[in-house]
Amino acid sequence: MQPIHELLSRIRWDEAFGNGDFEVAYLERGQATLERVSLENVEFEKGNSFSFTALCGDKQEHDIPFHRVREVYKNGELIWKRPDPQE
Repeated sequence: MQPIHELLSRIRWDEAFGNGDFEVAYLERGQATLERVSLENVEFEKGNSFSFTALCGDKQEHDIPFHRVREVYKNGELIWKRPDPQE
């Protein structure tokens, strides 16, 4: 499985692959359900290899560590899913 930081870099820098509507689904601390955010609402800080900043549904910025990302969607289709450690 491709690491999440590599997939997100490919989406950002590979024009052919990155052409589409992408969403990242992550596990918010203390929540049981996944939150989804469009990559249009995500900022990557130069030199930060641990997290990104997302403007979420509550219109507030949240720092999301890469290890909390569980799924990535392209045009509504699941293209990446972190393996469940329970399985």
